[in-house]
Amino acid sequence: MGITIAYIIIGIYTLSLLLIFMYSLAQLNLLVNYLGQRRNQKEAPKFNLMDPREIPHVTVQLPIYNEQYVIERLLANIALLEYPKSKLEIQVLDDSTDDSVQETAARIADLAKTGLDIHHICRTNREGYKAGALKEGLKIAKGEFIAIFDADFLPDADWLKKTVPYFKDTEIGVVQTRWGHINRDYSTLTRIQAFALDAHFTLEQVGRNAKGHFINFNGTAGIWRKECILDAGNWEGDTLTEDLDLSYRAQLKNWKFKYLEDVETPAELPVVISAARSQQFRWNKGGAENFRKTVWSVLRAKNIPFKTKFHGVMHLLNSSMFLCVFLVAILSIPMLYIKNSFGHLALVFELTSFFIVSTIILFICYWFTYKSIQGSGLDNFVSYIKLFFTFFSVALGFSLHNTVAVLEGHMGKRSEFVRTPKFNINSLKDSWKGNKYLVKKVSPNTILEFGLMLYFLFGMYSAIPLNDFGLFPFHFMLFLGFGFVFLKSVTSKV
Repeated sequence: MGITIAYIIIGIYTLSLLLIFMYSLAQLNLLVNYLGQRRNQKEAPKFNLMDPREIPHVTVQLPIYNEQYVIERLLANIALLEYPKSKLEIQVLDDSTDDSVQETAARIADLAKTGLDIHHICRTNREGYKAGALKEGLKIAKGEFIAIFDADFLPDADWLKKTVPYFKDTEIGVVQTRWGHINRDYSTLTRIQAFALDAHFTLEQVGRNAKGHFINFNGTAGIWRKECILDAGNWEGDTLTEDLDLSYRAQLKNWKFKYLEDVETPAELPVVISAARSQQFRWNKGGAENFRKTVWSVLRAKNIPFKTKFHGVMHLLNSSMFLCVFLVAILSIPMLYIKNSFGHLALVFELTSFFIVSTIILFICYWFTYKSIQGSGLDNFVSYIKLFFTFFSVALGFSLHNTVAVLEGHMGKRSEFVRTPKFNINSLKDSWKGNKYLVKKVSPNTILEFGLMLYFLFGMYSAIPLNDFGLFPFHFMLFLGFGFVFLKSVTSKV
């Protein structure tokens, strides 16, 4: 290997490590904010919903698309919301293209007979996808506040009573609640998804919100002030994460967001890897698209402080960390050989300690978020260690898939909004195999993931003749991660 190529590899590897290290430092700062917020929570002024004069009109929007398996559960649950019927409107924004439309219409008609103000709104096209449906419903929405729930969410009956009162503060544009997981323990896949989402909904959302940094509406389980949506420019469908896009446009116009960690809204996690893939692809590509669309507006904004800009940039770069991790992973094996071929570059390899430090920081941060939901104690800590390294390995296994999404987002390549299939699965007794919305074909990336599994097996083998085992644990986790993703992708077929 030539010295020039070695320097290029070292440069890319080092830059990627430094970006990961910066991200971990941002997470550590959010942990400090999170712990401080939990000690110093303040009550916001609230509407008195016992006083008829203070009860605002609310519209609940339910954007759905081919939701045969969960539509009955969704509508039955929403009908239980405790709120004066004269002040509540429900819009079922149905973009479905299958026969679930008829079933939905029949159930809506039954609910309307009970006195519920519920409307079935169907479009002739899916222009703008979910953003387009929300925008269409907003045109005729009666409510001054707009609550949004995806088809797999099951808010408690008193959800509106817990969220609407915060809008007494006229500067608040959004109230967002924490997602819960009704099928957390269904499988290894659901446990690691819940683990990652819990970290976002505790550490990140609370940590940012505590210091007035930008957070995001999570697409569901939250409620908007209608005036805020319109003032920020309304829903736009030019990214795959319309929720993140509108959130930043609203906060750039000085609207405040209120995050409620203590209000949990249960939902269903994807139980097969093809569904998790489609969800991960949409979220990560959408994140990159929003970085491309919004980052300069954040950096140029004169109404926000430097620290908020820094956290905003790191937030928008969140999905791009997969690109950095993937580059570090791929280049780690050439780096082994460079280290053993060019002795005079030995000092450079001390930089690899950045990755170890970053991992330790994330380990600490995620422990605090884990124990806030699962509890502390030795047994829980041991369970946490197992889950953290399982999560870390599988996240590495998803790095190729998510890197493709991130690159497409940064390059501006447009793609269809691919919904995540819902299953109505709550226990191990329930089966997903009859779900007609599942993708039947194996992703083209699966073959590459098999190749990467073998590549990192070679990385482990390389440690033996080189007598250098520093990267062996990293390569072992990569081998397990890509092996898990490959095997689940091949075997989880209908």
